[in-house]
Amino acid sequence: MSSAAAVTPEHRQFVHTLAEASGAVIRPYYAAPDLAVESKSDATIVTRADRDAEACMRELITRHFPGHGILGEEYGKENADAEFVWVLDPIDGTLSFAHGSPLFGTLIGLLHQGQPVLGAIHQPVLGQLCVGDGVATTRDGRPVRVRATAALADAVLCTTDLGSVDEYQDLARFDGLRRQVKLFRTWGDCYGYLLLASGFIDAMVDPIVNPWDVLPLIPVVRGAGGVITTWDGGDPVEGASCVAAAPGVHAPVLAALAGG
Repeated sequence: MSSAAAVTPEHRQFVHTLAEASGAVIRPYYAAPDLAVESKSDATIVTRADRDAEACMRELITRHFPGHGILGEEYGKENADAEFVWVLDPIDGTLSFAHGSPLFGTLIGLLHQGQPVLGAIHQPVLGQLCVGDGVATTRDGRPVRVRATAALADAVLCTTDLGSVDEYQDLARFDGLRRQVKLFRTWGDCYGYLLLASGFIDAMVDPIVNPWDVLPLIPVVRGAGGVITTWDGGDPVEGASCVAAAPGVHAPVLAALAGG
């Protein structure tokens, strides 16, 4: 059985269940003046909303799919060698969330035998849900596709943080890419990928990612007709960076990042 064929209607519906449940946990914390923000050992930040939302999703997974594994940003791995593993990032873009910006979301993914077969980007404040299976992607139940842009001069490019580009990749080459596109913005974290899959931007790049950042995005981007790789064109499943784009501009983006 192929990985895609292994995905059942129950799995698909459960993605919605996880999005709704985690969203209900997150919304009361959004823009709360007394939201407590803590620093983690890796210098990133975390809030109670991150932890409570992931705990909520993990409890639901354990109850409905007790044989499945879980990989989550806040609470780590559980039964990671299982045939099916759920990948959770309760708040991708905690910095934005903690500062009252809506440019964040919840990432939910499902792996089958290590390959991403379902993914979702949920923006719980705006009520937007993008779900993909590598073949098709919907936003709020309606099919979406990446744009047909074929030239960098017509493209809208986004990244999360220029400081991260400078720290982990070649900023001079990125600046060369930035000068070639029509518009550049930092509409970042997972919300940039939602915009890409929905046909509002043409390329979203991140110089550094963790598995819970990128694995849920792969079925969403591919299902919308986009191309997703690492910064150097490799397999994003095993990678630590991400370049996602409409097919017409993905190769030129990679070429620019390589110094071409």
